[in-house]
Amino acid sequence: MLKDIIVVENVYKSYPAGSGRLEVLRGVSLTITEGSVVAIVGASGAGKSTLLHIMGALDRPTSGGVFLDGENMFAFNDADLAAFRNRSMGFVFQFHHLLPEFSASENIAIPCMIAGLSRQEAVRRADELLDVVRVSHRADARPSELSGGEQQRVAVARALANNPRIVLADEPSGNLDEENAAMLHDLLWGLARDRKQSFVIVTHDAGLASRADETWKLHDGQLYREA
Repeated sequence: MLKDIIVVENVYKSYPAGSGRLEVLRGVSLTITEGSVVAIVGASGAGKSTLLHIMGALDRPTSGGVFLDGENMFAFNDADLAAFRNRSMGFVFQFHHLLPEFSASENIAIPCMIAGLSRQEAVRRADELLDVVRVSHRADARPSELSGGEQQRVAVARALANNPRIVLADEPSGNLDEENAAMLHDLLWGLARDRKQSFVIVTHDAGLASRADETWKLHDGQLYREA
């Protein structure tokens, strides 16, 4: 039986807007199971990134709860929440956000050292992940020396650095050409199947969404399961 990794329960999120409030999420609920790939689609401005940020504890909901392995993430104070997030989650964004002054290997090793690994252990972990994402031959290259597809592969490896329970990806192939996007999608699905890694992917890419185990559409602040 597959284990539930993240459970989103009746999440609301609103922001001040003029004399009132803008309701972005209105009672969203969602369960992510182990090893699954879940796509979230919807129009620009529908609140997809807001939902992903709340699931990743980068933002707090106005009300409702998000539970990771049964732990209510928003019961933690900010410092404990940051530590919990860094230990349990990985993030991939449309723009890779790699540190330009460091090599591909160093970009992956840094989160490992922050988590407490020695430099030697962190470099070993980085080398293993570069092999997993099939860019080990570019370990010493800096981001500016990598192609767009290579940069995103390194970003995926960095997201996996601390063996997170779940990886949250916001338009991960949105800045790639068709060939590199297809390669990235294959990589994500391979990781989900081979490593039982769970992914939640916000995307406008219909091809990517069609391959997901589940696709949900965010519309008017609420989630609807796509057939």
